[in-house]
Parts: sequence; C-alpha cells; structure tokens
Amino acid sequence: MGLLSPWFLAAGALVGLPIYLHLLRRHKAESQPFSSLMFFERRTQSSIKHRRLRHWLLLCLRMALLILLALVFANPFINRSAAGIGENKLDLLVIDNSFSMRAGSRLADARRAALGVLEARNPATRAQVMTLGSHLQALTVQTQEATELRHAVESIGPGDARASFGELARGVRSLAENVRTPIELHLFSDLQKSDLPASFQEMTLPPSVNLLLHPVVKNAEPNWAVESVTAPSQVWDPRKARVQAVVAGFHTLAATRAVSLVVNGKVMATQNANVPAQGRATVEFDSLDAPYGLSRCEVRIDSADALPADDRFLFSVERSDPRRVLFVHEANNPRSALYFTSALTSAAEAAFAVETRTVDETRNTQPSPYAFVVLSDVLSLPSGFEQSLLDYVRSGGSLLIAVGPSAAGRSRIPVFGGDIQAVHNYAGRGQRYLTVGDADPAYPSVAKSDRWAHVEFYFAVQPDTADSRVIARLSDGTPLLVEKKLSEGRVLLFTSGLDNLTNDFPLHPIFVPFVEQTARYLAGLERRSGSEVVDSFFELRSDKQHAASVEVIDPEGRRALSLKEAATSSTFQLSRAGFYELRLANGRQEVIGVNADRRESDLDIVPEDTLALWRGNAAPVPLPGATASGGGRVATPACGGISCYCCWPQRWRSRW
Repeated sequence: MGLLSPWFLAAGALVGLPIYLHLLRRHKAESQPFSSLMFFERRTQSSIKHRRLRHWLLLCLRMALLILLALVFANPFINRSAAGIGENKLDLLVIDNSFSMRAGSRLADARRAALGVLEARNPATRAQVMTLGSHLQALTVQTQEATELRHAVESIGPGDARASFGELARGVRSLAENVRTPIELHLFSDLQKSDLPASFQEMTLPPSVNLLLHPVVKNAEPNWAVESVTAPSQVWDPRKARVQAVVAGFHTLAATRAVSLVVNGKVMATQNANVPAQGRATVEFDSLDAPYGLSRCEVRIDSADALPADDRFLFSVERSDPRRVLFVHEANNPRSALYFTSALTSAAEAAFAVETRTVDETRNTQPSPYAFVVLSDVLSLPSGFEQSLLDYVRSGGSLLIAVGPSAAGRSRIPVFGGDIQAVHNYAGRGQRYLTVGDADPAYPSVAKSDRWAHVEFYFAVQPDTADSRVIARLSDGTPLLVEKKLSEGRVLLFTSGLDNLTNDFPLHPIFVPFVEQTARYLAGLERRSGSEVVDSFFELRSDKQHAASVEVIDPEGRRALSLKEAATSSTFQLSRAGFYELRLANGRQEVIGVNADRRESDLDIVPEDTLALWRGNAAPVPLPGATASGGGRVATPACGGISCYCCWPQRWRSRW
C-alpha cells in the first residue's frame, strides 16, 4: 500500500481537537438557597470526577472523521501483482463476417474459436462481442455474463460486405478513448489481403490495445468468380442487346468454366470460357431475350471452389416499347422538329418514338404517357396544357425547353417560371456570333463539351437562374443550358433554338450526341443501373420535401423501411446481395441486382511480416533515420517508424 500525497497525513494531528473540546467543558455548580451555612461541615471537595471524559462514542466518531479526511487527501493506493492488474481489462472479441468468410467453414471456425476464448477467460473479466464488415458493429455491451456473450457469438451469420482493417482500427481507437482500461483485442478472421487499407497508418492501434490474431486459414485458396457484367438496363430490341461477362480466376490453374445467361430463372444461353491460370476470360452473349417489364437476370458459372456465392452476378433489365416523346412547336417552325427527330432516331435506334404536334393541337393532350416533352420556340401555350405540364413535371416528369426567337415577344418562360431578363441578338451586332465559353463536362448533355468549340450561336436569352443550375455558358457569360428541379421532376432550358436560324448547332456532328444524351437523361435512362455493389446508396426521392411514400423490399422479401422512413428517407443503403424491389417517390418501379464487392473474391491472405508489424512484435529492423541505442534495441523516429511511408523498411514498401 502507498500514498500519493503523504504530507496530508499531518492533518491527523487535528485528532486532538475533539479531546480538547471535551476537556474544555467547565463544571458549573447549581446554587440552592439555604438559611445558614453553620450546619455544614467544612471539608475538601475533589474535582477529579469533573475532569473525566464523557460521551465516548461521540468522541470516537469525531476522531475517526478527522483521520478519514486526512487519509482521503493523502490518496492511498494498493500495490497489486501483475496478475491482478491483468483482470482489470476488456476482452474484445471481433468476428469477421465479411463476404469472403462464406468460403468453406471459415465463419463456423471463427465462431468456434471465439467460443473457446470465452470459455478460457477469467469470469471476472469484462468482454464484448463485435462483428467486422464494412464497419465495426457491437452485438453486446461490456459484460461479464458468459451466456449473453456466447449467444451473441452463436448468432453471427455471414454477411455480404467487404471487411476493412482500417475501420476496425478506427473503431478500436474510439473505444479505447472511452474505456480507458487495457483492451485485449481478439480478431477471428481469414485475414484477407484485400481488407488492408491504402495506408498502414490507418491500422495503428493505441498502446493500451493488445492485438491477438486468430486466423481461420493459413494459405490462399483458389477461387473462380464472375467478376463483372456489362448489360443494358433498358432493352427495346432483344436481338440488338449484348451481354458481356468477365470470369476471373484467383490463384487458380488454367480451366474451362461453363458460363450461362439466366433470365427469370431460365437458362437462355451457355458458353464455355477458357480461363488462363490466375487470369480472366471474357464471354459475350449476342442477345437478351427478356420479356416485357422488369426481369431478374444473372450470369453464372459452374461451381468448382469453396466460395460459390460469387459464381453468379445479378443484374436487372427492363424491356419496353420505344419511349414516346412529345415535341411541341409553332406551326410556322417545323424545322426544329425535323432536326431533333432525325438526330434522336439515328442515335438512339429504337429507344424513342417522337410525336410532333403544333401548339394548337395540344389543347386536349395529356403529357403523362410521354417519357419527356420538348417545347421548341413556343410563343404561348393553352392554359390547360401548361397546367398539365406543370403537374407532369412536379410528379416526376421531364421537360426540355428551347427558347428560340419567339422569346422576344414575351417576358416569361412557361413552366420554367423564370422571367426573361434580356434578349441577345448577336447577329445584329459587331460580334456576329458567340461560342461556348464554359461547360460542366460531368453533365450528360455536355459530356463531350470539348467538341462544341466551333458551334456558332447567333441568338440567346438571359433567363432568371435563381434556384437553378447553370450547365453551360456562352463566352459573354450568358447561360446556355440551365436545369431547374420542380419537386420530383426537372426542366432543362436551352436558351437558344433547335433550328439552324438561331445557331448552326444542328449542322455540327456534336448535335446528335447532345440530343441522344439529353433524351436518355430526361427519360431517366441515365440515372438507372441494373446492378449495384453492396453498401452503395440508392436515391429514393430527389425532393426531400416531397411527401410521397416510397417502398423497399429486400432480398428476403421483407419491407426494409418503417412507415416514418418510407415517408422521409431520401436514400437507402443496399446492405445485402440479392434483388431489391423499389417503388420510388416519383412512382417508378425498380428492380436492382446487388452484388458483393469482387475484391472479396481474391482469397489471398496478409503476409506474415505485415501481421507481425501490426501486432507490434516485429523483429527489430533499423529504419531510415534511426539510431542504435543501448541493450541491442533500435531507437525509431518520432513517427514510430510506421506512420509515414518513407520510414518503412524496403521489404514492407515493396509488398504494399
């Protein structure tokens, strides 16, 4: 036993204060009236009785209180043996349940090893069980209850996420800051090499953490997988649809694998793929004969390894008739409809069917059956049709407006809602024309903006761009392409025309990809993907304020959202492999095939010297900039020799 502040014991001298207070009490005689003292005998009276201590219990309590106060301020501590200190720790059991742990009996072996550690631990030691996937997830609180810990380990099932040792270290570092006691970290994993982060510094653990690795495999295992599939998400003519699949072998010998294209559970075609040793082979199917509507498709290979879960790659396609497009123009301007229709039908093949109508013919037209609507140089719209267009866009539809010269006769742009602030007629000025000065190449319509350099614009308007996104500008700063979102839909404004009078755009080759990419974007074909990766996010609604309910059905057929989440969620994380069914806020139905990250298919393991470095028991290796110290040890730089790449030994740098 020891004292951190022994000088406070001097305050124990105050223990005499209660004794002094007891002795200080003075005897007081009570006076009694009496007639005469002559009847009293003179004698000496003893005062010993008056000096005796009384109320012993009160005196002892006062003295004990003063002694305890002195001891408390002296900070006493108890020296215990190393064995006793070791019990004041946390046993943290982390079981890897990532996608690669589905191979063979890996997950079962990890659970069995974890149960063995629980049985061998001191019952007085606290423990906690967690799983490791894309993030660290706690299954229990810190507890000594062996039954609760055992049930948590036994309940762990296989996951589909990719494990990350960087996420493990980050979670343990956060836990160590809160626990403030030694942590014994038990990791039960296949120690897959692909789980390593980009930088070794992300894996560093605090000094209070002792890492104990429990590998469930010792060597890399051969594995074949369908690595990727390239397929259209939209099919109009099955004879022109192509499906390309890549079959990869990891640590495998040369082999021939049978590759099958499956649509809604039916095998449509089968080919053989000659996969070289530790290489890849590509297989292409010439057609995709899917029925109308949404279909669940997959490319699979014959299983010949311990991880059959990656022998199939899921995707979905939607077959439909060509999307209808409504093109509205003035009766005296058929030229823009001719240019637009020719460009779209030549580029998108059978994807779209354009219906052209004049303004007068739209009085009884409803835009809801159309994939998107185009207004070209329209002076005004019938009030009923304009309101129908506005409702159509707000409910998820798309509208393309090409302003044209008719803008000179009005001050407001229909549906878009912004006022026309200025009209620029460059042909009537000394400038003659302007070119594109700035464009966002990430936007689908201007993805090839480098080919717009020679397009001449003679006319453009200056719209009110409040609450809008400017995609492209002319060289004088005038907006050329502007997008505005209205609830679940969007309006794309082209401030010039689609004919060869306001510009020479239709005469340039870039006009065709512009029309095609814009059409696909407005029809929603660019946003949709038939396959996604586990843990990716899918957009459920574009307007957070839109109150329309959404619905998500997971691969097990269960509703994945609560009633509150269905009314408010903007995105959803696809956490499992399989097919998800979704009903979006704009009313569109979707089927998404979700696949595990194929980096998990490479069953190679982390080299032993890297694991030794992670555990912190690597053999002393002189690091660059280190100096020798006494006792045969090596003095490392301030970074510890592992936090910066330049300080690593050459043999570790070559492996990373």
